[in-house]
Amino acid sequence: MEDANNDARMDVDDPQPSTASTSQAPVARASSLPPVLNISNIEVGYVYSTLMMTHTNTRGHHEEQPDRISRIFNLLKDSNCLAKMRRLPIRPVVREEALLVHSEALWEKILAIQSMTEEDIADSAAYYDELSLYVHLTTPYCAKLSAGGVIEAALAVARGDVRKSFAIVRPPGHHAEPDEHMGFCFLNNVSIAAKVVQLRTSVKRIMILDWDVHHGNGTQRAFYDDPSVLYISLHRYEGGSFYPNGPFGSMVSCGQGPGLGYSVNIPWPERGMGDADYLLAFQKIVMPIALEFAPELVIISAGFDAAEGDTLGECHVSPTGYAHMTHMLSSLANGRLVVALEGGYNLDAISVSALAVARVILGEAPPQLEPMVASEVATETIWHVATEQSKYWKNIDPKACEPVEEVEPITFSIPELLKAHRQDYLFRTHKMLEIPLMTQGLIDRFSSQVACTPDIMENQALVIFVHEFGNLRVELDSAMYCDVNLEHSYMVDCSKQLITWARSAGYALLDVNVYAKPFVKSRVKTPNNPGADVLTYLWDNYVQLTAARRVVLIGHGPGCEALMGLMRQRSVGVMRTVQGVVQVVGNHSVPVTPSDLANLRQWYFKNSLVFVPENHVVFRDKKLMRKHGNVMASKETKPIKLMIQALPVIENFVIQHLGPAPNVVNGTS
Repeated sequence: MEDANNDARMDVDDPQPSTASTSQAPVARASSLPPVLNISNIEVGYVYSTLMMTHTNTRGHHEEQPDRISRIFNLLKDSNCLAKMRRLPIRPVVREEALLVHSEALWEKILAIQSMTEEDIADSAAYYDELSLYVHLTTPYCAKLSAGGVIEAALAVARGDVRKSFAIVRPPGHHAEPDEHMGFCFLNNVSIAAKVVQLRTSVKRIMILDWDVHHGNGTQRAFYDDPSVLYISLHRYEGGSFYPNGPFGSMVSCGQGPGLGYSVNIPWPERGMGDADYLLAFQKIVMPIALEFAPELVIISAGFDAAEGDTLGECHVSPTGYAHMTHMLSSLANGRLVVALEGGYNLDAISVSALAVARVILGEAPPQLEPMVASEVATETIWHVATEQSKYWKNIDPKACEPVEEVEPITFSIPELLKAHRQDYLFRTHKMLEIPLMTQGLIDRFSSQVACTPDIMENQALVIFVHEFGNLRVELDSAMYCDVNLEHSYMVDCSKQLITWARSAGYALLDVNVYAKPFVKSRVKTPNNPGADVLTYLWDNYVQLTAARRVVLIGHGPGCEALMGLMRQRSVGVMRTVQGVVQVVGNHSVPVTPSDLANLRQWYFKNSLVFVPENHVVFRDKKLMRKHGNVMASKETKPIKLMIQALPVIENFVIQHLGPAPNVVNGTS
């Protein structure tokens, strides 16, 4: 039995496995390789062996051909890149390492290939074609060497021997699932390497970025319930009709159990995606999630079949595009980066793309990009992905990804329609009137979003409720294509209950929706906290002119940050008039008072009530807990239901701080 903890490495000079057919494979001699460099100040390493070229299709040409790695190696050598790298020893993966990811049955099935006769290989061709594979007597050895090469490249980085590494290996691995080999892949090189790194080093939190044009179904499945590995894939999907087919690579395939949210798919719905599309996805999805996850090691599943000229991928990513993506990923994990070759079947495209990546990991700046704009279909896809991933990652803002359609001048957005409906509802039900806004910037962003009850000027007890939209509950006719079933879709608005109670209790009410309109074309500079600005405007121009001397502030979701902004900007007036502050936060960060306003901090501590789910990070931060007067936990994790559950406690809090008020009928005292 092979020892999983054996660190002995097999170099490229180790003898080739004895087979009857190895003479059919093109084999370059190890003497053509640069010498192993044991120079401590070289920060980039690489692994490579010509022995991996012996896995070849004896029945004719195949896209996954041996020259894929030799062309990359030779171009890097001719471009003087390898002279600046340290060649890392390479050896086959051992059984115990492979079983960290794969089943024993698959391991034995792969090893059995080396005992096949030429007749067996011919007879099994249809079976392997069905799995998008071909086999050769040397296939098991090459697959083990490919996986072992990625392990050594990853361990070298994780242990600090080098800062970055490039594994020039084949056959690829990201389609190989725990129980099955497929899609040119036998062992899942990157997944095994990630598991070995976690087992043998102190590195535990790993990000795998898969930019191969095909979805890495095997890699995602290996870590589907594992929160220690973040898997992000950009790939052609086409409704699940592009290889490897099926819904597993869809945007709603986000993990399960403790791994929910740690699988991120950016599924392109058609061919032809280019640099602008990929870089926008990096800016809006990949990097924000990566920064929040904060990996200790980044591994790129670097398939180059989305490159310009690849006939299987049919996309248009340039070497410069790959360089920029690598440059962004190099900023993570203190620069610890592993590049592992996956697909890519145009020899010219794969080699120049790999060269661009190699130059970046060697420290060169990526070439300047020409001005570009992402395609409409890419922008739409990224927006949908952002909407899905915002459930799990605070750094993802769907509104910042919302596409601007060419038909925008003749459209009404769903939020605008719902705002108009809500304005009409508030007037018909509670006689609430729209408050006019005087500055153009506020009009552009918040018109029709601020309403008050008719008694706001004379009622001494005032409730100010600040919130964002309710939740849209949308039923899909097809999850694969995101077709909406309108008859079974609706909006959940928790403010209805609070407003109804406040009016029945006799309090004046100021209702503020801080969902700012997107894509406003205005000369006014966009503020950092527009919700706080509109609240400050309302405080100065309306609240201070009313008879209200007892005020309670209630914030829900993003409205909490707007309330805190008002308290920071008008601390003296707030402390004089406001009797209590309620924050129904949900999963957001709990806004706190600034440390330089000691009086406001003390006042807030005595007069605040905060509702959060019981798993909120605030309960693990004693310093943060001390900044809030009363923090209440709920088993409910959804912000809408959290508000409904908290309503009886909020009602008691308001009554205690505002005192009784005369009941009202139809909005009049």
